Amino acid sequence: MRLKLNDKQAIVTDVAKVATEAVSALVADYRGLTVAEMTELRAKARKADVYMRVVRNTLARRALEGTSFSCLDEALVGPTFLALSLKDPGAAARLMKDFIVEHEKVKVKALALGGKLFTASQLEAIANLPSYDQALAMLMSVMLAPITKLVRTLAEPYAKLTRTFAALGEQKKSA
Repeated sequence: MRLKLNDKQAIVTDVAKVATEAVSALVADYRGLTVAEMTELRAKARKADVYMRVVRNTLARRALEGTSFSCLDEALVGPTFLALSLKDPGAAARLMKDFIVEHEKVKVKALALGGKLFTASQLEAIANLPSYDQALAMLMSVMLAPITKLVRTLAEPYAKLTRTFAALGEQKKSA
């Protein structure tokens, strides 16, 4: 189906808008997937807050131009789709890693995170990145550890004094 110029401009504008807000991107080959499998992948992507779109390569290049994902230009060859993580940097990689287990026909071509290009072999490493909530919890535990240690240190002399008096009391009772 031929796209009119207005349609092409709308696609480029839409993808560019999402790409400027996204934190990571993934390019994959979808050859061999049925319509039902692709629909299933799109549904999972919506739940994971991942924008997924099949876009012509020239339109995708134009949309990603000037963003931190312009490094994906070389991977935009053949039938591809874009998956852009909107909040969690590892969401698109996690989605594809889980989907590839069931559907081996999907081939990840490249990933981009923070303006850096990653190969498909690094999918596992990016998928294992902590989510925002997990990273926040890890940060809070690191920040809380010194405070907890300080409180324990300050409370220890009083606790030791209390144990000493209790031991003296027990000693006097038994004597």
